[in-house]
Amino acid sequence: MAKELPTRSEVPVSQTWDLSTIFKTDDAWQEVFDDVLERVDSSAYFAEHVADSGDALLGALEYGLSLMRDLENLYVYASMKNDQDTTNNYYQGLFDQVQALAARVSSAIAFFDPAILDLTDEQWHDFKATTPALNNYQHYFDAILTQKGHVLSADKEALLAAAGDVFGASEKTFSILDNADITFGTVENAEGETEQLSNGVYARLLESTDPEVRKNTFQTFYKSYIDLENTFASTLSSHVKGHNFLAQAHNYSSAREASLAHNQVPEVVYDTLVEEVNNALPLLQRYVSLRKQLLGLDELHSYDLYTPILGEPDYSIDYESAKAEALEALAPLGEDYLAHVNEAFDSRWIDVIENKGKRSGAYSGGAYDTNPFMLLNWVDNLNNLYTLVHEMGHSVHSYLTRHNQPYQYGDYPIFLAEIASTTNENLLTDYLLKHVESKPLRAYILNQYLDGVKGTVFRQTQFAEFEQWMHQQDAAGVPLTAEVLDTAYAELNQRYYGDALTADPEIAHEWERIPHFYYNFYVFQYSTGFAAATAMSDQILTEGQPAVDRYKTFLKAGSSAYPIDVMKQAGVDMTQADYLRETFNTFEARLEEFEQLVTELAQAD
Repeated sequence: MAKELPTRSEVPVSQTWDLSTIFKTDDAWQEVFDDVLERVDSSAYFAEHVADSGDALLGALEYGLSLMRDLENLYVYASMKNDQDTTNNYYQGLFDQVQALAARVSSAIAFFDPAILDLTDEQWHDFKATTPALNNYQHYFDAILTQKGHVLSADKEALLAAAGDVFGASEKTFSILDNADITFGTVENAEGETEQLSNGVYARLLESTDPEVRKNTFQTFYKSYIDLENTFASTLSSHVKGHNFLAQAHNYSSAREASLAHNQVPEVVYDTLVEEVNNALPLLQRYVSLRKQLLGLDELHSYDLYTPILGEPDYSIDYESAKAEALEALAPLGEDYLAHVNEAFDSRWIDVIENKGKRSGAYSGGAYDTNPFMLLNWVDNLNNLYTLVHEMGHSVHSYLTRHNQPYQYGDYPIFLAEIASTTNENLLTDYLLKHVESKPLRAYILNQYLDGVKGTVFRQTQFAEFEQWMHQQDAAGVPLTAEVLDTAYAELNQRYYGDALTADPEIAHEWERIPHFYYNFYVFQYSTGFAAATAMSDQILTEGQPAVDRYKTFLKAGSSAYPIDVMKQAGVDMTQADYLRETFNTFEARLEEFEQLVTELAQAD
């Protein structure tokens, strides 16, 4: 009989996170919820008096921050209680409540940024002179003031805000189409069973070792998108038009400039990424050619890019052993770093075991006043060891930021979010390659790293390049019809993967199913973050303590400076190409070792 998952109550307490450190009881949560709900009603007073004096400005700021701080605690508790067992109706209710409260708090404090932007230089000078405590928030104010010249009058901003649902309609329509309304066909799996296709089943079957299963899955899956290509083109085109309109309305030269300005990221970072990735395409194409060779295929198709080249490794590791391996792999970061890792293991920051109703996947989460909790769904394999060190990277980053910065700087922007987690993964890869003697396992680890660069640096940059092209075409008045999008995407995809990849007509429609094209210049950060982490881990391993010290400065910085400046202090200038070239040098060295290993393994057979 199939082994059943335990219910939440059957999971050993030691393998669960301790959310009582946030609120001891649900009643304690409700008390804070009611208090925040009551304080929201004071916003009109603060909005009216925010510019009266330095003390009034400080009071309004502290009012808004205190609401957000309490809201975050409420949100983390309710969302994580819901995630640990999504079948629990009570915690579903708490999560619904706090989501509604978040909307009210956001509305209540919306007056603050426009009020800051309306202050004159004379008012600023007087306020800071009479209320020195405002100087503790200088960078916070500076980040708001960068919007000057890009914020309209209050009535116009209110009108645009009221149209938020209109501008978000295309993304919502795509989500409904892609997740609910689109109907995929059925295919036969390698066991001869008929399966109804979905996004999840598609991803699984594309990893099948049976070429016919992969081909049938690919063609059947894409037929559903091709049937709706004009609808998807209209939806995506409308979304791009919305980005361009809002950028123009706020006096930005482009939608990309408007998006990157949110984190004060210079556009040169984006352009340098695209340029350097294009320069490195021969490496990607070399890897693709090797995949074709190792799979023994006369033709390599798009549906052959995800099936494992080497199969699953002969490697099983239980959770307790994985903890020990993680400590060894992260040892280059020093005893103080490992002390925080042990605290996570020993103080129930981690929810380890899968149970009925538990949210799938893994994440690190929390708030300024909570532990940086981690959700896992542990399986005894190498991928889960990587997941453990990845989420630990997020958690220690969060811990050090929150313990070294005041609340207003106690989080880090998305642009920096994946760097610490990926640095940990790189350290684990280096550790395993130094200690694993089995050639098949070494080859698997190298292959996993190479696939990571292919899927993160190359593929996400391909998306970023297409996203920029779409916005440029729309700004130039070129209609983004399905035919225009198909042609451009097919040419871009072939340019990336090269002659070794047979051009399947279906891949021209891949743009239809990528949700990231609705995220407004988000995907490039996956690529830059991965490359920055590679540069950081290389520095840590080659330079030792000086690089470790710089890295910990990054982990402690939060949002106390602009992200580009935080990275420069850590030793990585993301406006320059060096960190990207370091990544491709590492990729090439590991590709060469992989090529040699698979040759030796083939000869041994």
